[in-house]
Amino acid sequence: MRSVRSTSFPFTAIVGMDDLQLALILAAISPAIGGVLIRGEKGTAKSTAVRALTEVLPPVDVVAGCRFSCDPDHPDPACPDGPHTGERSVRAARLVELPVGATEDRVLGSLHLEKALAEGVTAYEPGLLAAAHRGLLYVDEVNLLHDHLVDVLLDAAAMGRATVERDGVSVTHPARFVLVGTMNPEEGELRPQLLDRFGLTVDVVASRDPAVRVEVMRARLTYEADPETFTARHDGPQRELAERIVKAHDLLPEVILTDSALRQIAEICASFDVDGMRADLVTARTAVAHAAWSGRTVVEVDDVRAAAKLALPHRRRRNPFDAPGLDDQQLEAAINNSTPRTDPDDDPPTPDGPGTGGPGTEGSGTEGSGTEGSGEGQDSADQADSTASATAGKSAEQPGEVVGSSEPYKARLLSVQSAGAGVAGRRGRAITEVGRVVGDRARVGREAGRPHMLGTVRAAAPHQNVRGRSGPGLVVRATDVRLAVREGREGNLVLFCVDASGSMGTKKRMGEVKTAIVSLLLDAYQRRDTVGLVTFAGAAATVALPPTGSVETAVRRLESLPTGGRTPLAEGLVQAAEVLRIAAIRDPRRRPLLVLVTDGRATHGDNAFARARQAAGWLADRGVATVVVDCEPHRGVRLGLAAELAAGLRAEYLDLGDVAAGNLVRAVTERKAA
Repeated sequence: MRSVRSTSFPFTAIVGMDDLQLALILAAISPAIGGVLIRGEKGTAKSTAVRALTEVLPPVDVVAGCRFSCDPDHPDPACPDGPHTGERSVRAARLVELPVGATEDRVLGSLHLEKALAEGVTAYEPGLLAAAHRGLLYVDEVNLLHDHLVDVLLDAAAMGRATVERDGVSVTHPARFVLVGTMNPEEGELRPQLLDRFGLTVDVVASRDPAVRVEVMRARLTYEADPETFTARHDGPQRELAERIVKAHDLLPEVILTDSALRQIAEICASFDVDGMRADLVTARTAVAHAAWSGRTVVEVDDVRAAAKLALPHRRRRNPFDAPGLDDQQLEAAINNSTPRTDPDDDPPTPDGPGTGGPGTEGSGTEGSGTEGSGEGQDSADQADSTASATAGKSAEQPGEVVGSSEPYKARLLSVQSAGAGVAGRRGRAITEVGRVVGDRARVGREAGRPHMLGTVRAAAPHQNVRGRSGPGLVVRATDVRLAVREGREGNLVLFCVDASGSMGTKKRMGEVKTAIVSLLLDAYQRRDTVGLVTFAGAAATVALPPTGSVETAVRRLESLPTGGRTPLAEGLVQAAEVLRIAAIRDPRRRPLLVLVTDGRATHGDNAFARARQAAGWLADRGVATVVVDCEPHRGVRLGLAAELAAGLRAEYLDLGDVAAGNLVRAVTERKAA
């Protein structure tokens, strides 16, 4: 848990982040919205805004001695510390930060091991969700958090309570909090299923307006020079904002969501072709909160517009590689097409047509809509299609020519049989931090981890007489504690080393190669692998994409990959080896797989193929698992250089001309299982 200093950067002093501030305020007014996900590049004040929010949240009345911060006037009947007889106390709103490496026990809470062993008592030790009750739970880099923990957080945020059922503990406790997650899309996206569970999403980008950037620098430098004076200067606006949030929260039950407004929300969500009904419900709740924030008791068109801008962008992705986004012209067209006429049966009626923007809302005022389907994801698909068709039938020998891929397919999943100490993922079997318990081991020093109850009892039991045990409990020492060994699924680093030279043959063949790689990238996206891309052409090799969880970025880089020029094969292998070396230092438990896509012809420099074979032997000696995909054209005499190179790499060999794209993915997965 993180204590917030009174001199933290003021929320009202943040410059140029109107949408972000509005989303956080609406989530604070109505936690039922489901939290806020903030996506943005590094250095855009995401964390600063979240931490500053707690300064304007109202103080909390709690029952003294209650570990779950129950309200004295309305104590939760499910609270394990009830019935509540303690005195009333007041504390500031609490900010609880959840680290990326947190375990499920730390989040949900667990059995109090010492009391269970020493006193024979089944006692529950609360986790971070209990600490965040009636406060704010902040997860920085939420996209790097394991999927099952994200599920736990979102379930608790939606239900307002958390349930623990394990190790003899059966506890349900209140957990109503404002959930805020931040992420940098360059480090990988959340799965669409998890992305949809966040109520609102804001994309934060640093302003390109020099005047705004000057104001940001001036505010930050002034704050750093004298934090106390800077915060004191903003004390008045901070108090006004805090009072306005309280008034909006109190007004929330009185806001009327008319039938015509409901119809408008339903038509807007349907026009964007979102899946399920969560988008409609979140948009409705957000519109109600925005009306309360604006001091109104009836939801108007401006409230619906503001809600749709925050609730729909991340819900309109049609395939996993589409980037979240919302076209303003399409939104305005949907609002204009769905603006209800005045209905005399509604009490009171909804205003006809868009009005002026309420406080905290950016009114568009654009009429006569833009083009349907002009979203960012659709644009990417259209561009790829047009690129592929415009270049069909020409030779890939031309330098700088781009070849598009075809429709990807579903990859066949094969489990990795060996169970190494891998990184938690969704690929093969491995000993990881999450999964089913398969044994126990001794704890090293003060190592953190979930204790293995039976193993700890077994370790302590033989020593009870020597330790002078008396009473029902066991005498347990730190050396007796055993940690659970878990078997789960691992993620891998799949590094593609792609020959982009002119010798790769026709555009049709290069298109097949790209389709196969995109299909494998889709499988890696679903299995939470890390991917990288090295290309070689002309006189050098290039790291087109360092190892990253952002498979979407890898697809974009691959689709824009030009072909042409000579083949620096040795340089490509050396560059791939260097990427793997650095990746092993940063993430030593993630097992790599090198996928070399080439025709084997080395044409750059002296003794080109001999140098390539030397580099291949160096990789083989270091045990790098490799698949070589032979892309040599079938016309004319085949040299078989890729097969010779595969022998030097001690790699799996595939001929692209003999196998379908689906077999490429199958062979890669089988190689990972070997």
